Amino acid sequence: MTGDFNIKDNIWDFSYLFCSFQSNSLIDIANLIDLCLSKSTNQVSTKYLYNIEDSNSIIDLIFLRPNSLEIDNHIIYLEWRYSLDHAPFNS
Repeated sequence: MTGDFNIKDNIWDFSYLFCSFQSNSLIDIANLIDLCLSKSTNQVSTKYLYNIEDSNSIIDLIFLRPNSLEIDNHIIYLEWRYSLDHAPFNS
């Protein structure tokens, strides 16, 4: 399960100071269907804001089966971003 979840949370973004009830619900749903959050090999933002005074964030997430070979093994490609506000990822 992958996507732009638009949920800022310190579970996956250490630069963000807060925890949200939406992230708890998302983790609960993932657990119910036997998925867990996969961390990228390079922990960088995935959402880049045009206003430089706002902080970038990690809101694009990948959930995989715990025994998947790709778990914690995907890369966020900043150089593929070009004019987009999101950095794509690949496993």
